Amino acid sequence: METKKQGNNLTTSQNVAQAVKFTLFSAGAGIIQVISFTLCFELFGFPNRLSYFIALVLSVLFNFTVNRAFTFKSATNVPIAMIKVALYYVVFTPLSTWWVDPLVDLGMNEYLVLAMTMITNFVTEFLFCRFVVYRGAINTNTLGIKEETRLKALGKK
Repeated sequence: METKKQGNNLTTSQNVAQAVKFTLFSAGAGIIQVISFTLCFELFGFPNRLSYFIALVLSVLFNFTVNRAFTFKSATNVPIAMIKVALYYVVFTPLSTWWVDPLVDLGMNEYLVLAMTMITNFVTEFLFCRFVVYRGAINTNTLGIKEETRLKALGKK
């Protein structure tokens, strides 16, 4: 029997599925970020910080779109959710762009710094989305409602 969790009363398997989906979609966003960073930095010769910033914006747009629809299955107001995510990035982006050059200046490879920054972003953004952006609005879109109905019919909720 599934155990219920607080928040949206998600079962353990729903929480695990949510983490797995967020990880997979974040990997897609990571691929977008690495490719766009590489194009900006290597091909176009943009400075490290600008390349990172452009790559971050592209990956955030992708990640927000797919995670809202498929991971958190939320029908929450898109502009409000975007503002909340933007507020997260108002803090994360300056911090992450601030530490890029000093770490590279210490001799760390640009791509190692990018990878460490992406991992930090991944963990903190998941927690922020789960407990702030979509709190109380998980499984409220059509996919989420169908899932909840199916689980109730199976007696798992």
